[in-house]
Amino acid sequence: MQLMDLPLKKETKANLLLKVFALWKIPLIRFVGAKITRLDDHVCEVKIPLNRKTKNHLKSMYFGSLAIGADLAAGLAAMVTMMEMKTYIHLSFKDFRADFKKRAEGDVIFRCESVGAIKQLVKRAIETKERVEMLVPVSAHCKNMEEPVATFQLTLSLKKK
Repeated sequence: MQLMDLPLKKETKANLLLKVFALWKIPLIRFVGAKITRLDDHVCEVKIPLNRKTKNHLKSMYFGSLAIGADLAAGLAAMVTMMEMKTYIHLSFKDFRADFKKRAEGDVIFRCESVGAIKQLVKRAIETKERVEMLVPVSAHCKNMEEPVATFQLTLSLKKK
């Protein structure tokens, strides 16, 4: 039985996948305490808590921690889709742009609303076996704030090997 076949909520399965991936491939993800709070066919949300490990000398979230959250919000939809389709695709980010608007002085939720389009990109990568790319916007919000503390644009690049 594979992880995606377990009778658990999608967020629970995705958090298990994230913990295993972080343990084996990118321990920094585990270090910042990232957690998936929402994952459906439209939205992926990842939370990174503001704590001693993630804040800077100004007591706001360090920009490296913000970059990790944006990376996860944009990349998790592709990873989960690959797991559901029982296939592996090389996933990377071609570029990364950030616009920091305010200091993040609390836990930050990273929101990607491109999950449906990312799923289609994964399917296209499988069908064509060519490199496919897509610009993925991500916004970062602190609790109880309407305006984002940062916005990101990442170019997701996929290729079936």
